[in-house]
Amino acid sequence: MTDAKDERRPAGELEASVMAALWAAGAPQTPGQVQLTLGAGLARTTVTTILTRLHDKGVVRRQRQGRGYAYVPVQDAHGLTARRMHSELDRDTDRETVLARFVAQLSPDDERILRDLLEAAE
Repeated sequence: MTDAKDERRPAGELEASVMAALWAAGAPQTPGQVQLTLGAGLARTTVTTILTRLHDKGVVRRQRQGRGYAYVPVQDAHGLTARRMHSELDRDTDRETVLARFVAQLSPDDERILRDLLEAAE
């Protein structure tokens, strides 16, 4: 017999699935539409809760549709990843050390890409 807790998805997995569904749709989606896309036996209320949390984080924008809302991502997947990187950087008071350690751990290919991007920005 499995415990209900054991069947829960890891933190962030549902949010990632909801975001993937919104990006794939390419148009504002209601919680019901997202639920249909995801399937997997998720309750509409669960999807609504996830969308509300994503809205509170500023990751999705919502617009009135009937008695509820339709949701749309604020950024594409790459923009969201960049935003997360900035958030992590902002959590530490010693930005120089964090950036230095980040750069020290880059692969040669990533280092070349970063150099090219920085030179192009100048």
